[in-house]
Amino acid sequence: MVSLMSLLLPILVAAVVVFLASALVHMLLPFHKNDYRKIPREDEFLEAVRRFDLPAGDYVAPHAEGPAAMKDPAFLEKRAKGPTIVMTFNPGAPPSMGEHLTKWFAYCVVVSLFAAYIASRTLPAGTEYMQVFRIVGTTAFMGYSLALAQNSIWHMKNGGATFRSMIDGLAYALLTGGVFGWMWPGA
Repeated sequence: MVSLMSLLLPILVAAVVVFLASALVHMLLPFHKNDYRKIPREDEFLEAVRRFDLPAGDYVAPHAEGPAAMKDPAFLEKRAKGPTIVMTFNPGAPPSMGEHLTKWFAYCVVVSLFAAYIASRTLPAGTEYMQVFRIVGTTAFMGYSLALAQNSIWHMKNGGATFRSMIDGLAYALLTGGVFGWMWPGA
């Protein structure tokens, strides 16, 4: 076993490397340009939604209050007629990019921390690069990618967008595994 404190530098370096790689993916490459589509007659749509004065949050329509309501004929009719909407609503301006980037960096640190914890409990000091890479990379992949599938399964997110984000997660996991393999404590 290796002390988690001895992995503090690899945790931070991996988080920085992933943060920078994600900036390159999202700012310079067209990989995610089709993740969201423009709503036709967007101005009319936005004006119509504004009139509802909804608080920020996640919404679904048609909505059932519970299992019994899901059997209600009126609900079933609305559902059959369509459309079905799953949306996140923010009535004001979006949070600043700085806030998003801060949260993303913190998430990168958390994924690296969990990967470090699992590796520190399973690998001794002096473990060869590829073994560290496999354990840390696999753990980081779970943190960056696997839960994203739920967006398409339950929230109707575009499958292609989810898949592209999972590919990003694979790249981030490979980078994380590489950093830890390179910086793993010697025997």
